[in-house]
Parts: sequence; C-alpha cells; structure tokens
Amino acid sequence: MTKDPAPGETLLRVRGLQKHFPIRKGLLQRQVAAVKAVDGLDFEVRAGETLGVVGESGCGKSTMGRLITRLLEPTAGSVEFQGKDITHLNVRGMRPLRRDVQMIFQDPYSSLNPRHTIGTIVGAPFKLQGVKPEGGVKAEVQRLLSVVGLNPEHYNRYPHEFSGGQRQRIGIARALALNPKLVVADEPVSALDVSIQAQVVNLLDDLQSELGLTYVIIAHDLSVVRHVSDRIAVMYLGKIVELADRQALYTQPMHPYTKALLSAVPIPDPRRRNTKSERILLTGDVPSPMSPPSGCRFHTRCWKATKICTTQEPPLLQLGPGQQVACHHPENAEDQAPQDTELLRAAVDAISVVTVGGGPVEEEPAGAASADPVSADSVSKDSVSGDRGSRDAESGAPVSEAPVSGDAASVDSPSEDPGTGSRPGTDK
Repeated sequence: MTKDPAPGETLLRVRGLQKHFPIRKGLLQRQVAAVKAVDGLDFEVRAGETLGVVGESGCGKSTMGRLITRLLEPTAGSVEFQGKDITHLNVRGMRPLRRDVQMIFQDPYSSLNPRHTIGTIVGAPFKLQGVKPEGGVKAEVQRLLSVVGLNPEHYNRYPHEFSGGQRQRIGIARALALNPKLVVADEPVSALDVSIQAQVVNLLDDLQSELGLTYVIIAHDLSVVRHVSDRIAVMYLGKIVELADRQALYTQPMHPYTKALLSAVPIPDPRRRNTKSERILLTGDVPSPMSPPSGCRFHTRCWKATKICTTQEPPLLQLGPGQQVACHHPENAEDQAPQDTELLRAAVDAISVVTVGGGPVEEEPAGAASADPVSADSVSKDSVSGDRGSRDAESGAPVSEAPVSGDAASVDSPSEDPGTGSRPGTDK
C-alpha cells in the first residue's frame, strides 16, 4: 500500500473495536440477543514487534484476529493500517491490503485444500493478486518451501502426505508469499506435537529477523508467548484487561486475572523440585458473552472485588512504565478506588490457593462465607495468600478461599461463530 514503515512506527491502530454476533429466533428471525465476542478493544502494533494475545477460551482472541485482517466485518470501532482506515473497505478496496496483511490459521489440517498440490496452495496468492515473481511462480514457490525448511521437491505433493508440523510450515509459506508487513498467527502451534512446536516457533522468530515482519500471535501457551513476544495483551470476555511489556507482565502482573494465569504456568526447572509455589484457582466459568457482568467483567471471579467493581467499568490506564491495566484495585500499583474498602461477599469465595511442591499437594481448607462485609485491608494487595487465612477485625468472619474446579491457564481458542449455531471466534 505504501512504503515500508520504520521500526517502532505504528503499523496497526485499533480503537473501540467491537463484534457482536446477533442471535435470531422465530419465523421472522428477529434479533433477540447478541454475543459480544469483542466489545471495545484499544491497542497499537508497532512495526517490527511481536504482540502476543492470551486469554481463556471464549474471550474473543480469534475473533479479534479475524477483525484486524478484515475476514470479519466489525460491528463498531475502527482499524487503521499504516494510517489508512480499513474498517469498512469493500472487496475491491481490500484487495491491495491482502498483500500487506496475512493470516496463519490454527488448524493445519483444515486450512489446506486436500484437492490441491502444495505448489498450487502456496502459489495461489500470486494468481489472485496478479503478481508475476521474477523467475516464475514455480521457482518462487520452491524458494518459499526451502525458506520454511521444506524440500523444494515437495512442490507436486498433496497435503495428506505431510505431518502436522510440515503442514503448518506450508501455511507459513503461503502467508509469506507476497512479503506482507503484518502477519496474524492464530495459535500457530496449538495443534502440533510438543517436539514440533519449538521448531515452528523458532522458524517464526528467524523469519521475523530476516524479513522484518510484524506479528500478532494468538496463543494459549503462556511459555510460547513469553518466548516470542515483545508486548502481551491479556483478554477477558471480549476486553483487554492488561497490556504490558513482556518483562513487566511476567515479573509484576498488575491485574488479578493476569496473576491467576501466571500462577498456573509450570516452571521446568529440576532445581525447583522441592520449592513450594502457590497456584491460584479461579471459581466457576467465564460468564456468558451474551450477558456479561456489569462494571468490571472479572468481578464475579475476583478476590479483590468491591462495590465499585460492579457498577463502574475500569478504563485501560497506564499505571506503570509500558504497562496498561483495567482494574480498580490493581496489584503492585496504587489503588484506583481507595475509598471503596469493603469486599463483596462473592470475593471471599473467589479463589482457592493451592501450594504445590515440596512434597504432596496441600490445599488450604475452605472457610464459611461471611454474610457481613469484609474489610479489604485484611487481604494483602501484593499477595493473594497474604492474610487470607485470618479473621477480619470487625466482622470476625474467616477470610478464606473456597475450593474450585477448572484451570485458570486454559486459554484454548474459542469455538465457531454463533451465526452457525455455536460460539464465536474459530477459524474452523
């Protein structure tokens, strides 16, 4: 579209991005509700960087990726690419953009046409865009195959003749065919074996260094995100709750949800075998995107929730160097609502802290929930476990956690759009 942006220059700008999938019923197919898959995203992607996106299943990660590549039409908000608004461009207007923005799909088994050869699949972008590479399409496709670590002689083979890792490499080669400026990778390694994941991740890293690519990587593996990302956005129920540099987010997470996610990441270090660590288990499931909670959407599962969390939605503010957080009571930062000190009744039973390591797993006993308000001062703002086992000075109620089922680190991609009768955000 334009000249290549300088490193550090804003390449993609998203403001107030929304995608609501209507739910229709009856003979006249009237809209009775809507699934708010993405409900107001604000972020920027700078040229040459990698932005990682994580969150629980159904939070809207994959839908967000399809919106910024314009595979889905946004309900509201704006998407700017290199200063040009591409939010509502038609098919003809989007055609030049397809050269600069490409997507790597999650499932390498369904994203490749089984009836076409690898040469036809990787060469399709040249045909669709009317581009004639120097030396011919076949020579360029064979060069791309060698770039991603495949044998150029595989040009005439079919997808079923390749393993999952090799198929994902073919998808990467197709995405790189037209030298794009931005590549959106929707869980590029989630369908692969662990031994193959490292190869694909290292390949993406090497290609970024060689070709100067900009990535938006959607992943469920927090270790993979930490390895490849410069900045990380944490999504919860259609919104970004924290956006920070990699080092700041992993060493000092400010949002309680981020802290719960990171506590579930195993540390593969034999020297820490006998070291005790605490894992935070969140209660219940993510609320339905059809009727999200009022105020802060995380307050139904947050151990720091107060009355203001139920009525006012916290804005995404910069509370630290390179760290934006949407929380009234953030960790490792000044309280945004110091006047509100009474925890909600649900906050008392919001989490369970499990001590792992140093022998068998020990779970703290759960206490009875109190009908009286609990002072927020009894809960340490810097540590979940803090004084949670003590009693509040005024109410005398035990401030403890209830046992929970579920995995806070589950960040698999959501299912399909409700327009097809299922949940939003898939590429299947």
